[in-house]
Amino acid sequence: MTEASRQVGVVLRRRSIDNPWIDHMWSPLMLLDDVPATAPWTVLSSEADATIYYAGSASIDLFSSDTASYRDNLAEGEPRIWVALRRQDGGAELELTKVTADPTEGEAMFESGCDVIGTVPMSPDIASWIAAFVDEFHVERAFHKRKRDRTSEDRKREASEGPRGRKGGA
Repeated sequence: MTEASRQVGVVLRRRSIDNPWIDHMWSPLMLLDDVPATAPWTVLSSEADATIYYAGSASIDLFSSDTASYRDNLAEGEPRIWVALRRQDGGAELELTKVTADPTEGEAMFESGCDVIGTVPMSPDIASWIAAFVDEFHVERAFHKRKRDRTSEDRKREASEGPRGRKGGA
């Protein structure tokens, strides 16, 4: 299997919300095409109800077996990148756990129990990189419906129903 990897910077927004159980909400804001020389969790800007953080760098990994998913993502009107974060030891600290361009993997992350999951628009530079990977490694695979093996019960039923599926033969 062929792989490619690219480091990106992840920017998050922490905004205050009016909720009796939680006082704020995290969401991915954007990906930076290049990793800046900025320390993770640096505050980039702050307003009354929102703070923007550079969360750190993450890797987008591409696999030749997933090119159909990347192609489908690129074919959408606005291709997306999925970002997942998890709370460290159940506390308030977040860690980047995954950044992916695969919609199937992104949707699976929603069900995996990550604490913060969201999508951001894919930049033209990253889209070009992914498109080049798809062009080089995509192989169209034909769908083959698997035929179920007949069981002894199937053979008994066929024998009693006859060739046209009716009891008694003809």
